[in-house]
Amino acid sequence: MDITWWGFAALALAAALVGFSKTAVSGANTVSLAVFAAVLPARDSTGVLLPLLIMGDVLAVLTYRRHAHWPTLWRLFPAVAAGVVVGTVFLLWADDAAVRTSIGAILLLMAGVTVWRRRVGGTDGAKETADTGQDSGDSDRPGPSGGRLKARSYGVLGGFTTMVANAGGPVMSMYLLSAGFRKLGFLGTSAWFFLIVNTSKVPFSVGLGLIDAHSLLLDAALVLFVLPGAYIGKVCVNRIDQRLFERLVIGATVLGGLQLLLR
Repeated sequence: MDITWWGFAALALAAALVGFSKTAVSGANTVSLAVFAAVLPARDSTGVLLPLLIMGDVLAVLTYRRHAHWPTLWRLFPAVAAGVVVGTVFLLWADDAAVRTSIGAILLLMAGVTVWRRRVGGTDGAKETADTGQDSGDSDRPGPSGGRLKARSYGVLGGFTTMVANAGGPVMSMYLLSAGFRKLGFLGTSAWFFLIVNTSKVPFSVGLGLIDAHSLLLDAALVLFVLPGAYIGKVCVNRIDQRLFERLVIGATVLGGLQLLLR
């Protein structure tokens, strides 16, 4: 890949943001997605970004593994698998413009629905216990009580968006926020979710030619920047109150959606 020094610097910063988003503000890596798509060919960028996301997922699981709500994960996985299959088929024929427009519209729709639901009735799931910021294991209980239809809808959208553009984070963020998760349960559940889902996407990406020796060579250089980003996120997360946390997640989702639509 022919990349200038300025381009590599932009990719390195985006890789650090991947680590930060995995341990602090989920959904912020939509900015990373935009940077990678700007520096690299759009389709190729998804193959380069995926291993970096997996590295960030591993770091997030090591940090928040005790806070995952597994009933929510088991409720989502079947629908996500269906979405990944649909996304794979979509990638066989869709061009970059179709991918960007579809994902951007979905992200903005999810953000709008979440804001509307919170204004008219607040979160619709049971709240977790108080978020003390300590690793007590209690902050992931009780879990949300979102309905099966909502879980299936978000799951299919999440699987589709994560397959075609590594943009499933904002969709899942909207689901977890609407279900009433607080910070630690949110981060623990999403960490396990994306580690499992992103790892399962690797064979599909290899089959589509999105991951090859050249992309992995670039990943080997960029993965070093994921680590400090994840550390900064871990330090910052306990200093972000719940309301600000939710606004940052929604804001990152809107930013990512607009960027995809306006490119």
